[in-house]
Amino acid sequence: MNYAVIKKNDIANGPGVRVSLFVSGCRHHCKSCFNAEAWDFAYGAPFTDKTIEEILTALAPDYVAGLSLLGGEPFEPENQEAVLRLVKKVRQRFPEKTIWCYTGFTLEKDLFPGHVGTPETARELLSNLDVLVDGKFVEELKDPGLLFRGSSNQNIIDVPQSLEQGHMVLLPGKWYRTMGSGNIDEA
Repeated sequence: MNYAVIKKNDIANGPGVRVSLFVSGCRHHCKSCFNAEAWDFAYGAPFTDKTIEEILTALAPDYVAGLSLLGGEPFEPENQEAVLRLVKKVRQRFPEKTIWCYTGFTLEKDLFPGHVGTPETARELLSNLDVLVDGKFVEELKDPGLLFRGSSNQNIIDVPQSLEQGHMVLLPGKWYRTMGSGNIDEA
């Protein structure tokens, strides 16, 4: 796997200050994607053990709330093993920090049924996440006021509860408010 960039003080991709890893490789090719250069699986630099250590070091300060995984596409079959290796190390070293993952795949149509990559690997990767933001970016549904997502079709999912209950469980309604307006997005 390659990765495009590591942001060590990100406040846009989950609550609090986060370390964000943008992996390379994505077949979704969403119209007006903000990171289209990362569609190429060869873009960026190789993801190595040294990269993992860099991320773990960046996660160490108390003020860092957790890790966010973006892309490209973390759930592309070619990326799953490396992403899983990373999240397992983060869980082991920082069990109190949250792990968010952004994917163009959907939990119920793609990931739960095991249609993406190796079902066992995808399921283990899911089991190490706290939050999944699922669904492709849809330009026609873009709303810059949405919290932690680009378009209103995307869901902010409580992964442990979803795995326990066997169906998608959204995070509480506050995550669906638009910034500055207090309005609830019913999508």
